[in-house]
Amino acid sequence: MKQIVVISGKGGTGKTVITGSFASLAKNHVMADCDVDAADLHLLLQPKIKERHDFRSGLSASIDKKICRQCRKCIDACRFDAISDSFVIDPVSCEGCGFCSHICPVNAIKMEENLAGEWFISETRFGPMVHAKLGIAEENSGKLVSLVRKQAKELAEKGNYDWVIIDGAPGIGCPVIASLSGIDCAVVVTEPTLSGLQDALRVIEVTRHFNVPSKMVINKYDLNPEMSEKIEEHCAKNGIALIGKVRFDKRVVEAMVEGKTIVEYKDTPVKDEIIKIWQGLEV
Repeated sequence: MKQIVVISGKGGTGKTVITGSFASLAKNHVMADCDVDAADLHLLLQPKIKERHDFRSGLSASIDKKICRQCRKCIDACRFDAISDSFVIDPVSCEGCGFCSHICPVNAIKMEENLAGEWFISETRFGPMVHAKLGIAEENSGKLVSLVRKQAKELAEKGNYDWVIIDGAPGIGCPVIASLSGIDCAVVVTEPTLSGLQDALRVIEVTRHFNVPSKMVINKYDLNPEMSEKIEEHCAKNGIALIGKVRFDKRVVEAMVEGKTIVEYKDTPVKDEIIKIWQGLEV
């Protein structure tokens, strides 16, 4: 079984379009959407949810007013000003540090685990998919990514699947780091802009730090041929494997509007380019 993650240094490079296309090309695979802060792979794959589970992470304090003596020690100690004069805790301001529960002389304050989101096991027209939804303003997206990765890997091992294809998060933060552990290859999707190159180089440095082989794809390369050429030169000089270039095509947007991948939508040069990239990854 091989695990491939598709990531990007910044949002909007076409990472999910590439991932969805891989889903339509690969055989005997499990999909995982690890962009839990802004999941959108489901818009292309239209999963039918088979299992739904709560994701709990982080703690929030609550005061039992039947026990509370209103000594104000918690109010004086809370550096986040999360406890009002009426001894009500603001769940938005509370950081879950638990200090108030430690200093309460009558143990009136309890720390309770937050419901931070949901994760799902679904079925798509291309096979099983594990995905998740992080709650609004919730943290620990890295922890949720690790959970999605774990479930996808276990599902693949149990079903004797050959691939786990992961739609990773953009950037270089915790969700990306959690997406990279134990990966066989990271496909970095960039665009022909200066910021696209610089952000791609940052995420490649992260992959190298974790000893994960990485390969680059330039999406919409024909919108700025001069910059695309500079990216190619930079890859050649720095030992970065450039495995493909994908042109701009309005039919990609048309396919997304219809909830399809470009590979299954129409025969286009873009389809041929993505097929060539996938064939290079299969080797």
